[in-house]
Amino acid sequence: MATHRKAQEAALAASCDDVEAQFYEALQHGDIERLMAVWADDDDIVCVHPGGPRVVGPAAIRAAFESIFSHAAIPVTPTAKRRIESAGCVVHNVLERVDVKAAEGTQTAWVIATNVFVQTIHGWRLVAHHASPGLSREPVDVSDSPSVLH
Repeated sequence: MATHRKAQEAALAASCDDVEAQFYEALQHGDIERLMAVWADDDDIVCVHPGGPRVVGPAAIRAAFESIFSHAAIPVTPTAKRRIESAGCVVHNVLERVDVKAAEGTQTAWVIATNVFVQTIHGWRLVAHHASPGLSREPVDVSDSPSVLH
């Protein structure tokens, strides 16, 4: 319990960037207490894992990550962050690089994820994490050039 309390206290005064960094560090280390400390204390928080269902609420999110961590931590590194900010809410869209060791060597998958943070009385907290299924190549941004989609 002391570890959970320390992680929670560290997240209290943090910026949303700090909260996001703590989220990814928790994923990389398989640290469920640190991971749950960054989430808002709200029944409507939501997490969507690549190709999975919508997981709603702290207990369901904890159970989903405990299941994932029972196999291994997640070797994920966030890159190429895009940020949208308004009063009390920040949305980050990130590319997640996931490196997995396989028999044939390290394999890299790319996941596009959206993280939504709100400012609460306890500081910035994560309220939504939505990750798309992985790609074997780094995705390209499409902007102002709809012909790229054809």
